[in-house]
Amino acid sequence: MLLTLAAMFARLSLLAVGGVNSTVPEIARQVVTIRHWATPQQFAQMFAIAQAAPGPNMMIVTVIGGREAGIAGGVVATLAMMLPAGTLVIVVSKLWDRYRENRWRRIIQAALLPITAGLVLAAAAVLVTQADTSALTVAITAISALALWRTKIHPLWLLTAGSISGLALG
Repeated sequence: MLLTLAAMFARLSLLAVGGVNSTVPEIARQVVTIRHWATPQQFAQMFAIAQAAPGPNMMIVTVIGGREAGIAGGVVATLAMMLPAGTLVIVVSKLWDRYRENRWRRIIQAALLPITAGLVLAAAAVLVTQADTSALTVAITAISALALWRTKIHPLWLLTAGSISGLALG
């Protein structure tokens, strides 16, 4: 199991353009569809727990690893997600600085923003389809998204409201 976790997250590490959240659709596919480690709802819950916990947004990897193989699984999954990409960043950043005035660098940088935004939106779409299992959860998602988009309300207030709604209705 530890080798499976290491191989899966090491591969995904190199695809995490803009952060781990851009790989959430593939993590969900691996965990839910291919390996059957969790149901769609369980995956959405693990993601929510990982995002609510203090720390980096890559905690979903640690949660999945820990769920599947205990503390060792959490450590292995976390290191597998960090080390390949971290090593690549160190190597590429040295080259990136060397060519800071080149036109091709500015073009690549400009192209990465919409790519990253698209990957993050794809992650959101995967999570919404897995978490929204009733008309009520669809409404909560829509209201939360609209509130975050149109107001300056802090996301923690929405998390609190969602938790209270879940307790009251659950």
